[in-house]
Amino acid sequence: MEYRKPAGRPGLKNEKSRGKVIRADQKTGKNITGKGVSAIRGKNQEIIKIRLNKFIANSGVCSRRDADEHIKNGLITVNGRSVTDLGTKVSYDDDVRYRNKRLSAEKKVYILMNKPKDYVTTVEDPHAEKTVLDLLGDDFPERVYPVGRLDKATTGVLLLTNDGDLTGKLTHPKYKRRKIYHVFLDKVVTKNDLFKITEGIELDGDTIVADAVSYADPEDKTQIGIELHSGQNRVIRRMFETLGYRVKKLDRVYFAGLTKKNVPRGKWRYLNEKEVNMLKRGIF
Repeated sequence: MEYRKPAGRPGLKNEKSRGKVIRADQKTGKNITGKGVSAIRGKNQEIIKIRLNKFIANSGVCSRRDADEHIKNGLITVNGRSVTDLGTKVSYDDDVRYRNKRLSAEKKVYILMNKPKDYVTTVEDPHAEKTVLDLLGDDFPERVYPVGRLDKATTGVLLLTNDGDLTGKLTHPKYKRRKIYHVFLDKVVTKNDLFKITEGIELDGDTIVADAVSYADPEDKTQIGIELHSGQNRVIRRMFETLGYRVKKLDRVYFAGLTKKNVPRGKWRYLNEKEVNMLKRGIF
C-alpha cells in the first residue's frame, strides 16, 4: 500500500535510461591531472592562454565574429577592466565578463554517477579520505562538482557538472526537483508510521512532508520507497529516527528525472543530449 500526499507523483518504480551517450572532447584539458586544478596547463606548467574572442565563443554567449563586435564596443571586461583590443589573450582563470556576467570557457560536462558507500560529496573537505571526484580518475579533463549532497553512507544517483546555472536551478528549493530513495530499516515499518511521514515529521522546527511513501517490497516491510523534495541534511535518516527506526542502508534511485539504471555502483557515464535538455527545461 502506498501513502501519498495530495497531487503527488509516481513512486519508486520510475527508472528509465535514455539514448546515446555523449563523450566529452578531452583535447583541451588533457594535461589536467588532479582535482582542484584551477587552470588548464601545459607540460611545463605554464598557463595556456587563448584569444579572447575564442574564450567568449566557447562560453556559449555568441560566435567569434559577434564576440569581436562585443570587444570593439567595450562590452567585455577582463579582471575588471574594459578590453577593446581584438588580439587580447586570456587564461582560463581570468575573470571575463559580458554585461557584468562572468563567462566560463570550459566545455559544459554532465555526469551521472552511481555513488558507492564511504565516498563523500563535500569535495573540498581536507579530512575526507575518498571523494566522489576520485572515481572520475586523475586524468579527467574538466572540473566538475556534485549537485547537492549525499552523505558518506548513502549510495545511488549523483549528478556532477560544471554548469553553474543548472546547479543553481537543481539545488534551489523553489524548483522542487524529485528525489526517490530506497530505505532499508532495522525493523518492520507500521502502516501508521507511513501515514505519519506523509502528514509531516517535525525536524528542527520545520515540518518535513514526504510526497509519497510505500513498501518497496510487499514481502519485506522493512524496505520503504520514499519520494520527497526536502534538501535538509540527512533528512530521511532523521525522519525515521524520530519514529524509532534505524536506517541500515539508504540508496537514492531517482534524482530530477535521472536514474542509476545500467550504471554499476562506483561507475559513471555522461548524460545524453536528451537528458541534458530535460534538466535545463525542468521537465522532471
